[in-house]
Amino acid sequence: MKVLGVIVEYNPFHNGHLYHLQQSKALINPDYVVAVMSGNFVQRGEPAIIDKVSRSEIAVKMGIDIVFELPFVYSIQDASGFAVGAIGTLERTGVVTDIAFGSESSDLETLKNISDILTNQPKKFKKLLNKHLKEGLSFPNARKYALNEYLESLYAEKNIIDILEKSNDILAIEYLNSLKLYNSEIIPHTIKRIKAEYNEKNFTGEISSATAIRAIIQKNDFELIKKALPEVSYEILRREISLKKAPIFFEDMRDMILAKLRMMKREELLEIDGIKEGLDRRFLDCSNSSSTLFELLECVKTKRFTLTRLKRTLLKIFFNLKENEVRRYDKYGPQYLRVLAFNNKGQKLLNHIKKVSKYPLITTPSKYKRIYYKLNNDCLKTDKKYISYPEIFLTQIEYDFLATNIYSLLYKDYNLANSEIDIKKTVMKQ
Repeated sequence: MKVLGVIVEYNPFHNGHLYHLQQSKALINPDYVVAVMSGNFVQRGEPAIIDKVSRSEIAVKMGIDIVFELPFVYSIQDASGFAVGAIGTLERTGVVTDIAFGSESSDLETLKNISDILTNQPKKFKKLLNKHLKEGLSFPNARKYALNEYLESLYAEKNIIDILEKSNDILAIEYLNSLKLYNSEIIPHTIKRIKAEYNEKNFTGEISSATAIRAIIQKNDFELIKKALPEVSYEILRREISLKKAPIFFEDMRDMILAKLRMMKREELLEIDGIKEGLDRRFLDCSNSSSTLFELLECVKTKRFTLTRLKRTLLKIFFNLKENEVRRYDKYGPQYLRVLAFNNKGQKLLNHIKKVSKYPLITTPSKYKRIYYKLNNDCLKTDKKYISYPEIFLTQIEYDFLATNIYSLLYKDYNLANSEIDIKKTVMKQ
């Protein structure tokens, strides 16, 4: 049995995503396709433009058999933490045989070599890395230039820097790193990204980046939007907008985030993951003089901190995600398999996953406490079914609930705000 895994955000699902899915299926010819998808907050450090239930509905209608939610604590991390959670989820299904991810270079051999260097840390590479760090470069840049120097003798004809600066190639390297971390037998494949770059701001027609499409959505230009989305995705987006549940943008969190920052003390901020090199003072000072999140980010931004990184850090501040927590989550990986949607074909695979996986399969969120108590009771048993850590399981899934409950406050119709565990229909059969 071949099971293809894909890691997605579908924010929103556009023609480029459809191309990736179709090419992946053609390459692998799988019996099933499962996706790990970010929930209501995405790796760019923003709320998703439409909620996770609608995005997973689109995914199933476009050909995914099962959609698993990437736990919130991984979805707002950098590429490394994001990959740890996403690959961990695919690995812990116990059934995924192949993974296909987008890549600007589509040069799997070079990507694997870079991953090997980062994993094995040869002496020459470490020496180059330390040299660039002493020059005052940020760690990502120091690592980039060290890798380029280390590999230039092997790949004189290739532009290694170009690979190390492309968003999908960076993620691809981290996916390969995480496959090693889990000692996984999942086989990696690349699908070359076509036309629009990941961060391309200009609308380029039928194949446009999610960044450009979100900008067009913000302008309410639905004729242009329709060109870049499959019909199903377009119709569900319009439906959610008509229900006043979309679109959601980062600036919609303005009052929440600025209020949170203005109430915080420096010692509280210093515990948050990603707060370093004076960011605590910059966030506190700038929050008092900023009236929008854009102003706040422009005030805090330096050459060492990108806007995307600062957005992720803002979400960590808002949700009180501490550094020691993140280290623990990255060490132990995701502790459950949360199902967002599936079709009839996927239900058969879910029945098999339930038998083979060592991690709880969650289709009814309200039963999470029952699972937690079972994990606690099974701790001392030698024949226990699950190997999840109860306390990590509990904090990870409660972050998911909190994220959704906060997200629902961003709906344009405040009467729609709700608690996730009260939503009865979270799994949709298509």
